[in-house]
Order: sequence, then C-alpha cells, then structure tokens
Amino acid sequence: MNPEESNPELESFREQWKAEVQAKHAVPGASRQQQKQQKQHKVAGPSTTAPHPRPATEPRSKPPQPAQKPPGQEPDDDYVLSRSFDELAAAVSTSPLETAQPGAPENREPVSALDHYERAVEKEAAGSLGDSLRLYRKAFRMDDSVDQKYKNKHFPKPPPKPAQTTSAKDASTSASQASKLGQPQSVKDLIASFAVMSIEPAPPPVEGMPPPPCPLASLPEEILVHILRDVALLDVGDFVRLAQVCKRLAYLVTTEDRIWRRICLGSEFGFGGMHYYWQRQITWGPLTEEDLLREADEAEASAAANSTIAEAAATPPPPPPLTLAERARRHAQESIANTLAFYPSLYSGSWQQMFRLRPRIRFNGCYISTVNYMRSGQASANQVTWASPVHIVTYYRYLRFFRDGTVISLLTTAEPADVVHHLTRDAVALHAGGANAHLPSAVVQSVLKGRWRLAREADNPGASLSEAEGDVMVETEGVSKYIYRLDLALGTAGKGARNNKLAWKGFYSYNPLTGDWAEFTMRNSKPFFFSRVRSYGVKGA
Repeated sequence: MNPEESNPELESFREQWKAEVQAKHAVPGASRQQQKQQKQHKVAGPSTTAPHPRPATEPRSKPPQPAQKPPGQEPDDDYVLSRSFDELAAAVSTSPLETAQPGAPENREPVSALDHYERAVEKEAAGSLGDSLRLYRKAFRMDDSVDQKYKNKHFPKPPPKPAQTTSAKDASTSASQASKLGQPQSVKDLIASFAVMSIEPAPPPVEGMPPPPCPLASLPEEILVHILRDVALLDVGDFVRLAQVCKRLAYLVTTEDRIWRRICLGSEFGFGGMHYYWQRQITWGPLTEEDLLREADEAEASAAANSTIAEAAATPPPPPPLTLAERARRHAQESIANTLAFYPSLYSGSWQQMFRLRPRIRFNGCYISTVNYMRSGQASANQVTWASPVHIVTYYRYLRFFRDGTVISLLTTAEPADVVHHLTRDAVALHAGGANAHLPSAVVQSVLKGRWRLAREADNPGASLSEAEGDVMVETEGVSKYIYRLDLALGTAGKGARNNKLAWKGFYSYNPLTGDWAEFTMRNSKPFFFSRVRSYGVKGA
C-alpha cells in the first residue's frame, strides 16, 4: 500500500491546492457564464444559492466614469465677476478666488466632485453657463449626491436654540448682566456701552519700556470730531473703517450725527451731488437756451396734465426761463430743502440711516448687467443626433455714471475684467471714430454717450415720499437719429450694501424728428449690479 494514500490529511491538502491553482489560472476555453458565476461566487461568499433579483427600491448603479483627461486638455475660464476690481495689472493676474475673497486658498484644478460643483457655481455666477453645465455634469457623474454635500458645507442648518431658562426679571437686566447670562445683546445697547470708554494707547513693545506715543488719546473731543469729519469727506469708507480701531472710535463713528449730516448735505458723497434735473446734453455738451425752453415746456405740460380744469384756469402764466446760473442755484436750494424734509419723516431723524437707505448713485465703480440666454442651433446633416444643438449666448451691459450728470453706456460681449478699467472719458476720446483700434482699450469704440438724473416728486405724481425718488432716468445716443431712454429703479442686492442694483422698468427709443416713441422688448434683460473699480479713485470723477 502506498504510504501517501494512507495519509488522509496529505490527500486533502493536495486537493485544496489543486483547486486553488485552477481558480487562479482559469481555463482559456471556459465559457463566459462560468467566469460570471465565479465572480459572483467571490462577491457573494461561500453561499451556493442563486442571487435574488435586485429590489425595485434599490438605486441603480452609476454609469462607468469616463477616463479623466489631463488638466491641460480642458481649457477653463478663470474669470469670476467680483464686487471689486483692482488696478488693471492686478485684476488680470489675480485669481478669481483671491479677487472675490481676500485670503482664500489658491485657485487649483478641481479634483473631487465637490470641487467641480463649487467651480460650476462660480462659473454660473460669472455668466459662463457653458462651462458651468460641463462642470455640473462631471460633478454628478462622480457623486450623485454632491448637491447635498455642497448645501451642507456652505449653507449649514443653524443649531437649535436653547430652551429659555431666564425669568422675566432676568430679561429686564442691564446690558452687562445680559451679556453675563449669555443672552444676545443688541447693537444699540452694545454701542451705548462704549460711551464711557476712552482711547487707550498701545502697550509698550518690551516690558519696562515707555509706551509708544498716541496723539489721538490726548486730543479733546471737539478736535477729534473735526479730524473724523475731514476723514469722512475724503473717503466715507475709511471713516467707517475707523470703527474697527477701538471702541471709543466705534462709538463716535456710529453716533456722531454732525459728521453724517455733513456727509448727507455735501456734494462729495451725499445728496448735494445728486442730480434731479438734466445737467448736460446727451453728447456731453453744456445745456443751451433751447434746452431750458424745452425743459420749461415739459414742466408746464406735466403740471397741466396733473391739474384740473379749474386749477389750470387759475394758474398764472409761467415765468420766463431761468439762466443757467440761476437754475443751478434754485436746484441746489431745492435739493437741500428736500433732504431736510425727508430727514425726520422717512429716516427717523438719523443722518446715518438716510445716507445708507436713501436712493443715490455711486460713482466709484460701474454697474454691470450679465445677460445669458439659450438659442437653438441647426442640426448637422452629416451625423445623426437625437436633438438640435443649443447655443448659450452671453453678453454684458455697462453703465458708468459721472458726477457732472453724464454717463457711459456700453453693450459688448467682452468680459468685465477687460472692460471696466477702460470706461473713462479719456479712452472714449482716444477711440472716437474708430481710431487706435490696436490698443487694449479699443473695446470702448462702441460706447454711447449719455446723461442721467434721479426722479423727483414731480415725475411721480401721487406717489408717496418713499417712492418718489427711487427711479433713475438715462438718455443715451442711439442708432442714426434716434435717442435711447432707460428707465431704471434703484434697489438693493444682498444684506450689507445699499443702492447696488438697478432694475429695468422700461427701455425705449425716441425719434426727435417725428416725436415717436417705441419700446424694446425686455425678454432677456437682467438688472445691473454695482462693482467697485479701484482704478477710478475714491470719488470716481
């Protein structure tokens, strides 16, 4: 008898070894069904029962992901419309994330599904719908729940409010006691608690050394307020940012009504620089006597249309038209009178609130309207397609206002980073008549000159005081003999800034030879949003 056959353990080991070798080296002639069964056996484990059909409630498996292309094979548009444009050289070289959010991480190619989704949102906000659609599709192919991850990351749900444990007596405590109890303190109470504080000098850099000098800490209150007023007249933004220095300056910036009154009544940033009558011709030339006569006739016709027959008969004849100097003086007096009248009635006796909420034009930047729409294309005759191609069209409208009552209007497909720094009078004069087409600023060759003014109470008869001044009227050059008229409404977009949106109310063309008006369709029009351009300077003159 063979000794190997008498050893059952050795024989069992040999059979297992043969089975493992056969499993590793599949027979070339094996059928696909056998290989499929082997794979199912490996996945399902040692069970020999047939797999059950997939339940109807189980989600379908994702389609196989295509091989990713190298980053260099997919060109990407790095421009993102931001709220602020730096100098021309910096605006071109700065990444979009750094432009939109200072201190953000460097821009890099998206890797995960969430990265692709975030980049798609940026492209959609910038108006690049084609790129955003491509990134959305790629993100969902990588992870079908990426939208929920994006929502949880950027819009997390607030934590539940804790149960109210304080009594009615605790609710009536002072601001300091409320802070100790962990209750939220109102901004008004917080600012009021800064009234007794003083400006404290900085501590010495080395212990035992004298502290550095702090001239502001030793100044009297009257001189300090005078300095703050001068800062406000140079730049309101710098004046407001002084509140971040210390609590005493925060109290003065917030509560010093004399400074805010000067800002509102002045022409540097306030309503003394707003125009409620035309100040220039459409071609930027000064007004003539014919313009004054036409203005007087329009005012007379408006008054007659808003009065009854008895009032019209009792109305004395209109006075002769004013000279330009007298007209400017009367309009300035009317502007101050309206500001003083609106102060107690509409803005609760707060000059700071009036400056923030009252409609006004901003000059240190431009207003941009991004328009996107889809247009059906023609299907190719050489290849079979299930649907016709779709073209995504993107163009921009730009409006820049000047303090003398003039305006620049531009319609182009060029993106804001290539346009906003060239919206100047010098660039318009440089490219008049199509000259110097080789320069980067040649994008302003199609600029339309115009003029602007804010609405006044006479333009909206019967409207309340809060609705009388909310509109902006712009007249620009048109094709051939026509004049374009834009009726816009000042509004707010976002929570912090004010007067940063211009919504469309109407768009018309006027023929001065025949007096005919025609209205353009507003199907694809989008509102304008303000973007600060630092190269214009503070006052944006």
